[in-house]
Amino acid sequence: MKNPIFCEIDLAQDGKQFGYLRLPHSVHRSAYGWIPIPIASIRNGEGPTILIMAGNHGDEYEGQIIVSRLIRELDAAQVRGQLILLPMANYPAASAGLRVSPLDDGNLNRLFPGNPKGTPTQIIADYIEHTLMPGCRYVVDLHSGGSSLLYHGGCLLTIDPGEEEARTALRGLMQKFDVPHACLLDKGTPAASSWAALRQGATPFISELAGGGFVSPDVLQRAWNGVLNFLTHVQALQGVPVEPVDNEDMRFLRIEAARHYVYAYEAGLFEPLVALGADIEAGQPVARLHHPETPGREPTLVRSPGAGLVLCKRVPAQTQRGDCLYQLAAAL
Repeated sequence: MKNPIFCEIDLAQDGKQFGYLRLPHSVHRSAYGWIPIPIASIRNGEGPTILIMAGNHGDEYEGQIIVSRLIRELDAAQVRGQLILLPMANYPAASAGLRVSPLDDGNLNRLFPGNPKGTPTQIIADYIEHTLMPGCRYVVDLHSGGSSLLYHGGCLLTIDPGEEEARTALRGLMQKFDVPHACLLDKGTPAASSWAALRQGATPFISELAGGGFVSPDVLQRAWNGVLNFLTHVQALQGVPVEPVDNEDMRFLRIEAARHYVYAYEAGLFEPLVALGADIEAGQPVARLHHPETPGREPTLVRSPGAGLVLCKRVPAQTQRGDCLYQLAAAL
């Protein structure tokens, strides 16, 4: 079945265009309505095609600001090749400020490759992977910690290509982004945008930029400069003022699920005992979970299953069993 989304702009046309992807959506309020997913294309001559997206999770705001700014500030004469720009990829989630869509509870970054006959979020995933990603050399998906997590400065993730020559080249590209940490993942989630990009022959770069449900001006500015620097380095931009970045101090890290995620095994109020950026040991106490509903009960002490750098931590104090409290990472 053909994807029902209609694109208002002509992606094969040179110049700067913006409009909407129209996803038909018939509801009580509007029988013949459609969901307006913002899109822009800036195309000019020969060069790489790059998809830059944000709002994959709707409560992650830094990327939405950066992509919106690219749409406003870049002219076609400054582009070599094509930039396809999605500032609010999962528009229903982004417009509501939620991680997942209020229409279908859909987490876009867990629904690739999507389904053209499925729910609204599955249809969006199918369109991104099978219409927008083919022919792209790079896919840049700008995430942050959202409402529930806060990252230490910023992090860039991609999939480890496995071969040393390719790994060295990939590290060099990652160092053009102005964030302090980077992770080469041995494997990822096949339903995420990174694997969607790989399936379509593109190299994915996934950012995690602060978060916490607010915007950090310092991280935002560094990420903005990093995106421009990366685009200039891969010869997708020309004549754009940018501060060159060769981030030799970038720390390359690895994340191992079994020992680098700290979870709550009881409900309670989360009291962190370690700070973002701290180096902790396996077995070290990292949090207390308080239980004010049970007078006289001592708080539950949470220990880390592994050692590493505290890369991100939970923001809300109110916590349920199964919630992630910290994500750690260790040096490669």
